[in-house]
Parts: sequence; C-alpha cells; structure tokens
Amino acid sequence: MHSSSAKEEILKSQPFGEQLTVYYDGGCPVCSREIAMYRRESGAVRCLWVDASSCPESALGTDLPREAALARIHVRRADGALVDGARAFALLWRALPRFAWAGRLASAGPFPRLFDAAYWIFLRVRPLWRGPLKMSNFKERS
Repeated sequence: MHSSSAKEEILKSQPFGEQLTVYYDGGCPVCSREIAMYRRESGAVRCLWVDASSCPESALGTDLPREAALARIHVRRADGALVDGARAFALLWRALPRFAWAGRLASAGPFPRLFDAAYWIFLRVRPLWRGPLKMSNFKERS
C-alpha cells in the first residue's frame, strides 16, 4: 500500500484520458445516480464501468473482494493499481473533461484528506439509502 503522499503524487501524475475501470455499488440509489451522470459525460467511454452489486466475481479481479467493492468506490488504473475512496473519485474526475478541475483540486494539498473525511461521513449515512446487503445473493454468481 502506498503512503498518503505517495498516493497524492500518483494522482497528480495520472495522464488525462487513461483507461480506468470504475467499480461501484449499483444497489445504492445515490451511487447509481451519480455513476449514471458520469457515464453520460464526455470521456466516459474510456472507462469500464463495473457494477459490483451484480457482476460476476471474476469481473472484480483477484485483489478486490466483493465486500470491499460494495463498501466504497474503487478505480483500477491502466497499470493495474487499485485506488479507492476519495482518491478514486479524483482519478475518475480527471478522466472526465468537465470534472477534470475537480480531480486536480481533489489531488492537491490538503484536499485529499478533506475529501476522504467527507467521503467517510457519506459512507456512514449511505446504508440508510442502500438497504441491507445480502452477500448470499452473490454466491451462485462467483
């Protein structure tokens, strides 16, 4: 795992337009709406969108358990590195021209930590919208 400052340097050096794989919880209404908005954006065709709530286990890769993929957003860079949380949003935003400014902001100075804190708060409230998660629903899809 990278240190916080190493992660920030990775984000800052991320080339615009690189292929990303975005893992999100399609069972969360708020998450689904936000992802749907991003998918309509210019640049979204360069992203592979994986709904962790309904994909086969193999679509997540060997290093991303379904529980983790459903717990928070993850983005896999073209080099295979997996980034999660606020840093994942920063990478995604940088890949979408209309949101690139937000990605740069979310990658600079104190902002990664501030976005992490805000995302942590959202994740504590999210179960109120998502409803119960039944991992047994995924056993037959593996």
